Amino acid sequence: MADIARLANVSVSTVSRALANNPRLSEETRSRINELAKSLNYSINVGAQILKGKPLRTVAVAFPYHSQRRQHFKDPFFLALLGAIGDALIDSGHSMLVVGVEEARSGELLQAHETGQAIGTIMLGQEYNHELFNELAVRGMPFVVWGARLSKQLYCTVGSDNAMGGRQATEHLLRQGARRIAFFGDRRLPELGLRYEGYLQAHADLGLDADPALYRPVPFVEASVQAEVERMLREKTAFDAVFSCSDVVALTVMSTLRDGGLRVPQDVMVTGFDDIRAAAQSNPPLTTVRQSIEEAGRILVALLLETLGGRRVESVVLPTELLVRQSTVPGATPLARIAPV
Repeated sequence: MADIARLANVSVSTVSRALANNPRLSEETRSRINELAKSLNYSINVGAQILKGKPLRTVAVAFPYHSQRRQHFKDPFFLALLGAIGDALIDSGHSMLVVGVEEARSGELLQAHETGQAIGTIMLGQEYNHELFNELAVRGMPFVVWGARLSKQLYCTVGSDNAMGGRQATEHLLRQGARRIAFFGDRRLPELGLRYEGYLQAHADLGLDADPALYRPVPFVEASVQAEVERMLREKTAFDAVFSCSDVVALTVMSTLRDGGLRVPQDVMVTGFDDIRAAAQSNPPLTTVRQSIEEAGRILVALLLETLGGRRVESVVLPTELLVRQSTVPGATPLARIAPV
């Protein structure tokens, strides 16, 4: 790696980031360093490390990154999940290499393993990579995925019961009297698609039909969420509640409603999904569906290590919990909880 840095006239840390395809480096820098590494037949010699008594104990955590439409590294939920994974890796005597891979280069999600920089990979999200992950599983690549359990799935996932979480949030809104609940999230994404199924099921359970016009496929981008709420207000769309597919989206919805002269929850009730720290500290405190982040981190690491040990592992679906706060119930106690039924 030092030779590559010298020839490329960059630091060794820049070479490391370039070989991991860190999106913070320019495309030109990454391409130049990767081409140089290929010309030198560069790879980390894992066998030599082991012979020296230094077995590789690094796990890659890969983040499918999209600069405009998807969640980013700074997203509070993924930062919390990354921290939980890091804690679990440290507890098991391993280190962590964080790798960001742009959507157009999703085939490189396992590059850290293939180049000998990591013993295996934890994927933070599925995006549209379901078929790719099936292909990698057939090849026997060691990885696990934070995401939804899907049909015809050949790889291992750890994720929340998204359908139940969507059902819990929507049922709560309906029982509070809402009848026109807007759904904010892109159902084409696996986890959000299951939350939308739960949203529809909660309506059906009460003999109601959800209005398709209230489905709003907004990305996890503050400006896009704000623009969608403003458009609904400008067009005088009738809605009395919003089920947001993440807390970050929900917090933006609430602030935009407030700027538009509406009160939460008196005029419009709002729920989120995740239970990030800011959810309980918002004004009003946000009703949300809690995902078990700490448990998820431990299980992701444990299943990857089981896979590396040659053992077959099964996907895990974690229960969700509805936390009722004042964004849906005026005067609600901060710790009102409704567990799955």
